[in-house]
Amino acid sequence: MRDLLLSYSSGTSDVPLLGETIGENLERTVARFGDREALVDVATGRRWTYAEFDAAVNEVALGLMARGVAKGDRVGIWAPNCAEWVLVQYATAKIGAILVNVNPAYRSHELAYVVRQSGMRLLVSAVAYRSSDYRAMITEIGFADVVYIGERGWDDLVESGRRSDPGVLRERAATLTFDDPINIQYTSGTTGFPKGATLSHHNILNNGYFVGELVGYTEADRVCLPVPLYHCFGMVMGNLGITSHGSCIVLPAPGFDPELTLRAVEQERCTSLYGVPTMFIAELGHPNFAAFDLSSLRTGIMAGSPCPVEVMKRVVAEMNMSEVAICYGMTETSPVSTMTRRDDGLARRTETVGRAMPHIEVKVVDPVSGLTLPHGEPGELCTRGYSVMLGYWEQPEATAEAIDTARWMHTGDLAIMDAEGYVNIVGRIKDMVIRGGENIYPREIEEFLYTHPDIADVQVIGVPDEKYGEELMAWIVMRPGTDPLTSAQVKDFCGGRLTHYKIPRYIHVVDAFPMTVTGKIRKVEMRERAVEILDLHDAARVRNA
Repeated sequence: MRDLLLSYSSGTSDVPLLGETIGENLERTVARFGDREALVDVATGRRWTYAEFDAAVNEVALGLMARGVAKGDRVGIWAPNCAEWVLVQYATAKIGAILVNVNPAYRSHELAYVVRQSGMRLLVSAVAYRSSDYRAMITEIGFADVVYIGERGWDDLVESGRRSDPGVLRERAATLTFDDPINIQYTSGTTGFPKGATLSHHNILNNGYFVGELVGYTEADRVCLPVPLYHCFGMVMGNLGITSHGSCIVLPAPGFDPELTLRAVEQERCTSLYGVPTMFIAELGHPNFAAFDLSSLRTGIMAGSPCPVEVMKRVVAEMNMSEVAICYGMTETSPVSTMTRRDDGLARRTETVGRAMPHIEVKVVDPVSGLTLPHGEPGELCTRGYSVMLGYWEQPEATAEAIDTARWMHTGDLAIMDAEGYVNIVGRIKDMVIRGGENIYPREIEEFLYTHPDIADVQVIGVPDEKYGEELMAWIVMRPGTDPLTSAQVKDFCGGRLTHYKIPRYIHVVDAFPMTVTGKIRKVEMRERAVEILDLHDAARVRNA
């Protein structure tokens, strides 16, 4: 490959983009693999072949039409992982309704916002999950058009679909195009209300398809999905990547449980396993990990947040996932922009987020000037191509802030691109710590601390300091059976191997980090807690008096 003078790369491919709707793609798969298993809901023991799955999807689709759901209407889904979630995803796609993914962790005020902002026509919901009483919250906000999974309403929906004329579904399908909006996913904003990334058939079908292509899916693959379906990781990289190749979706449990995930891999002979880093860390750390037979695994995807090098190495070595891939992206880009390849060496697959996906462009720019930087220099990662969202739902100003006039999506992530187009994410622009004028990227320090034998997980944040502006604080999760590390012990470990200003001044040992349902670490919340824990402002005044 030629030397890249500037940090720009495009993903070439001999495989063309899919020019079809999700419904059309599913029907092509059914025609080829109708007798093969499409979906296994381990928690309930239910299974569907592709022919059975398509028939069940059509029943739900016709049932929604019988309730008056028109093309372009917004239909919400609020539930943990279950077969019904998958059926609703494909049913709404077949009738041109826009699926609104509702975070299972939402409370009533968040639900009310999403219902109102999206103009939701109908909500398909679980009755309850864990500590969330969904029915009570729906009643509280006064939303009436609800179908509850597992109750008479769901049965009635399906039954009305069975009684309907299949011809009306074919007529509806004939009115759809692959550029139609089909999905609204609300970003987990840390300030203000979330924004609804609006995605088309073309966006998410192609992204799922090419993820599946790069990990080599065929009809023989069985993919374990412990990641939440309401996020792109589950419904795009998971469901659409799987069904577009005739592979099988395996849902191990309604929510993530390391033991149930490992058991599902063993029992269903899964060939692929998905997860965010914290999920893989929990699986590797399970007391009975060695007792599970994971020999069927060959690949999988680790994504959702920065993937520690040491964790990736253990997944390859101890979980039989020799072809595991790293994916990088964001909801607004459907989601994957860069990905490692199966033939990449271990260093590439553990130390980078790969290179541009097929048909995608990426570049690294100066966040201030917008100029493309030479390779090897850190700047903001931007991406362009079929995967960039249509926009934020009914928020044109927010859309214009994120997508420039040349249709580049500005990610807000700091990245470095090498001469061969491989990208390394060094942090978020907003997470960069400036200590005494020195720019520090927490990711670099986190990767180093992961090499400590007693550290299971670590996150580094900047906290206020009167003298230097900011100081470093490391939040550490210890491996089972080890004693908490002290600040002095960490300093000794770093001494001579990290520049002095990169050594964390404060150490905070915790059992777990605050995070979103999708496994993203909430560093904003960590910084807020740190100020309370350390009373930093007062401490700084005393220290510098």
